Amino acid sequence: MRRTVGEPAAPFRLPAIDGSTLDLATVSGRPFLLSFFRFAACPFCNLRLQELARRFDELTRAASDFMIVAIFDSPLDNLQRHANRHTPPFPVLADRDNTVYRAWGIEHSMLGVLKGMIFRMPTLLDATFGKGYFPWRIRGSMTTMPADFLIDRGGVIRVAHYGTDEGDHLPFAEILAFARSLPPSLS
Repeated sequence: MRRTVGEPAAPFRLPAIDGSTLDLATVSGRPFLLSFFRFAACPFCNLRLQELARRFDELTRAASDFMIVAIFDSPLDNLQRHANRHTPPFPVLADRDNTVYRAWGIEHSMLGVLKGMIFRMPTLLDATFGKGYFPWRIRGSMTTMPADFLIDRGGVIRVAHYGTDEGDHLPFAEILAFARSLPPSLS
């Protein structure tokens, strides 16, 4: 079942690419973007992860305690192979069994895959041939759709965005606007 605005963030605990384990309780009191991705070799996902890593400083300048938590529909070893090259300054987690995906109502859609391939063809070509994000090893579901949630310091969902195709993430400008709208941290 989909998560909605005003609900508390559902707790979870998952392994991260750096070998640690992240419990959602460790980000308690901090605003954050919770971003659900597809499989680790997904060209759209790698472009998005690269963008978030590259622009992370913009978010922390807007709200010094802002955080990103990224989750992939992949086994940890495969995720480490693909995500480490971006050197993300935030936790990137593996949900091999889709436990958290199910708890957050992340959807699957073959139509969404086809729609992304057709309507986002220039982005797909750039990711694949321009950046070298070839989806050789698809370990995870190919039909998983992305989703993004903006969560406030109280752990409440303020924005819930369920992607309608494989490249449909919350625009970065909306994430930045959310970070800028937050009152200063008391700590």
